[in-house]
Amino acid sequence: MILLQGNGVSKGAVCGPLQFYPRQAAAAPDAGADLAAEQARLTWAQEQTAEQLEGLAAACRANGEEEAALLLEAQALLATDEDVASAILAALEESHCSAAYAVQQAGRRLAARFASMSDPYLRARAADLEDVTRRLLDNLTGGPPPVFLREPVILAADDLAPSELLRLERGKLLGLATCGGSGYGHTAILARSMGIPFVCGLGRALTPDCEGQTACLDGETGRILIDPDARTVQAFEFKRNAPPEASSQQEPQNLGSLKVYCNISTPDEAAAVLACGGQGVGLFRSEGLFLSADRCPTEEEQFSAYRAVAEAMGGRPAVIRTLDLGGDKRMGSLPSERGQNPALGLRGIRLSLERPELLRTQLRALYRASAYGKIAILFPMIASMWELEECQRRCRSVMAELTAEGLPFDPEVRLGVMLETPASILLAEELARRADFCSVGTNDLTQYLLACDRQNGDLARYFDPKHPALLRALELAADAAHRAGVPIGVCGELGADPTMLPFFLKLGMDALSVPPQAVGPLLAALRGGSKATECESFL
Repeated sequence: MILLQGNGVSKGAVCGPLQFYPRQAAAAPDAGADLAAEQARLTWAQEQTAEQLEGLAAACRANGEEEAALLLEAQALLATDEDVASAILAALEESHCSAAYAVQQAGRRLAARFASMSDPYLRARAADLEDVTRRLLDNLTGGPPPVFLREPVILAADDLAPSELLRLERGKLLGLATCGGSGYGHTAILARSMGIPFVCGLGRALTPDCEGQTACLDGETGRILIDPDARTVQAFEFKRNAPPEASSQQEPQNLGSLKVYCNISTPDEAAAVLACGGQGVGLFRSEGLFLSADRCPTEEEQFSAYRAVAEAMGGRPAVIRTLDLGGDKRMGSLPSERGQNPALGLRGIRLSLERPELLRTQLRALYRASAYGKIAILFPMIASMWELEECQRRCRSVMAELTAEGLPFDPEVRLGVMLETPASILLAEELARRADFCSVGTNDLTQYLLACDRQNGDLARYFDPKHPALLRALELAADAAHRAGVPIGVCGELGADPTMLPFFLKLGMDALSVPPQAVGPLLAALRGGSKATECESFL
């Protein structure tokens, strides 16, 4: 019996034979017909892809799978998105190639831009682009042959795109196991919506040599047992047949002062915040506007995006983080890091302070948008008092400009500081006394505290998101904010872990900001009193 440990992203316990997904890449000929003909084929493929995705969305909605329907509708919009279309057309015109080849090349470049990011939600956008690209290629080339499941199986793959999952025969799909993938990805969202147990992140240990062997998969613990004994199979069957836990779709009750907000990266995602029960936007990653194009967005373009988010919230908070580029998140129109340690270089607020016009443009757009909703501004990667003070000075300068121009804005916009460097934790009380609120970014804070590159898969065993040092840092930050009399929340991946709720409640955290798909499990855990206590023993 072999035990593999991954990440459980969709609950359920199943046993059955393993079958590996026989992926075949679509052939994309580089030579094409004349430019006009290839442009016409591309337009047809985009329309066909959008129509197919909308049809799948309608079918999911008819089955009561609302979350899956929203996902597919978002992909349908991506298929005809102007930025995506422009990138493909540019490749088509530059290379005089076929429409299929242009789609393949442009899709790879756009997806790679997002896949290189450390933020798991933005990485999931890369999977969306890859999936839409795959559908476009299928329509242009005739598509891959269908995949047939021999019998009820646990399907294994290096990774699985939403479109590939939707092509499978549901009646024969017991569960999913992938080498890569993420709980923040849309395949994970679909699996949860469809009630399919899913374990991802199994790494190289899951190999085609396991084809045909019996496996037991637990989508809650993230464990897979290959070639289990009879007693293990019996235990899994018992868990599989156990009655489901009671759930409720009603508004949460008795949650105290803890607020549950959402992390988003584009204005289009704002609708998902209210649909999932989020109480507002706790983190809008404004770099999404910059990374989706090859140039910096103008003031008007940013204003339009921030206003859309503010209005969508209908008076609920919308916390917008200023540009957090640099390190692993780069764009061609901004200087790349020349040092050997990009994570320690010109990134986050440092990049904005070194490019005053970049920050001024963003602040003007943010303050103008504040006239249309409850916007707050969050500054990333703060490590020194002077950085926060300089940000506040530039905010005052922008407000004076707008006043002189007669443009409306909210003069009471709240200014927050991200605590995600060791220095900011040690200065937390001083920073909190100058800020209106604090938000702990646990992803970078863990990386810097443990001196461990979270992008490096070889360091997975050393990157401990529940390391005692991190938990003590969170306690220091919470105590400091409370002494200063300002609210504090968590906006990193750790906030989405329901087992951490007792710890966060013990610290008196005021808010958690998580991906929309994590809101439901958190609210359910809060309603149920959250019995998990594993983190209380760390301090």
